[in-house]
Amino acid sequence: MRPTSGGPEGGHGVVVVGGGLAGRVTAWRAAQDGHRVTLVEPDPVTDPAGARAASTVAAGMLTPATEAVFGEEPLMEFGIRSASLYPDFVAELEAASGLGVGYRTTGTLLVGFDADDMAVLDRLHDLQKRLGVETERLSGRECRRLEPMLAPAVRGGVLAPQDHSVDPRLLLRALAVAGERAGAAEVRGRVTAVRSPGAGGARLGAVLDDGRELPADQVVVAAGCWSDRIDLPEPVVPPLRPVKGQLLRTRVPAGEPPLVERTVRGLVRGFPVYLVPRADGEIVIGATQEELGYDTSLTAGGLWQVLRDARELVPGVTELEVTETCVGLRPGSPDNEPLLGPTRVPGLHLAGGHFRHGVLLTPVTGEVMARALATGTLPEYAERFAADRAGETTWK
Repeated sequence: MRPTSGGPEGGHGVVVVGGGLAGRVTAWRAAQDGHRVTLVEPDPVTDPAGARAASTVAAGMLTPATEAVFGEEPLMEFGIRSASLYPDFVAELEAASGLGVGYRTTGTLLVGFDADDMAVLDRLHDLQKRLGVETERLSGRECRRLEPMLAPAVRGGVLAPQDHSVDPRLLLRALAVAGERAGAAEVRGRVTAVRSPGAGGARLGAVLDDGRELPADQVVVAAGCWSDRIDLPEPVVPPLRPVKGQLLRTRVPAGEPPLVERTVRGLVRGFPVYLVPRADGEIVIGATQEELGYDTSLTAGGLWQVLRDARELVPGVTELEVTETCVGLRPGSPDNEPLLGPTRVPGLHLAGGHFRHGVLLTPVTGEVMARALATGTLPEYAERFAADRAGETTWK
């Protein structure tokens, strides 16, 4: 596919604003297509545990089936498409970067604690069947046969064999290395504004907090819930809301068998909780969902809620070593659906608003944004999520 700007023939290229998963997969794919790419990120990926990108806090569940929500069927189908891309995506990325991403294909078990929780799961299972998603309804005994450490009180569940997981921190680092090897440059800084026109005859200019301006033919704003704080030529970013999530990273004691073999998601008296195991013995336990603006404080109540509900499902969590506590801000759009591709400002694109699905949607985001940068259009299957699907007055 022939690039429209910044390719080998010259031009000012593409500036990607934001070094989370959406920004880095866009930068990698654009560089592969021959664009001259510069990614701007205030915290380069040198220490994923300390970086501020929301991607480093996520648990890494690839669960379009078990995270389905009534009324979000198109988004679920978009997630299923992205999940189907993951095996080839991982193989390509690991070959390009020389790094593993912790991709696990052991499936996901969604369980219910009481009768009311099971009623919700039964309705969800009906939705999954209508959408043709492979899942299996299980009794409590069948769930414990798969995961012996589940509490006796667990009533039943749904097995989703195609709902997998990945380690987002490893994924982020691999994308950074693959992007660099493909030719994408990285600049440390924070973009405060995008100008039209830019300096030196460029269509656009990305202005950094130290006063520098990067000329660009195309700019992709992928700065998570901070995207709407960037001064743009027109108000093309809807009001994004940060949704706080608190979680814990834990570890199975040395020499002990795994606590769970696969991702276990559950409802406990209506509250969702999950345990995501890694091959190295780590288990991520989360997460709260709090509408508290840009607050990133850890709270005793939030962590207690997560541990309380996890213990109800898997009592053995009390023996785990707590290695890290985390807070992340999920970027939610007004309709909870992603914002992808061109805006009404020529050359200015969005890649954000992924809310709970940023890790799951990473491969399809790269695919969609590569098409947008090359042709100015979106694939038909992604048109619902077009960044320009609604005007400013509609978002209000």
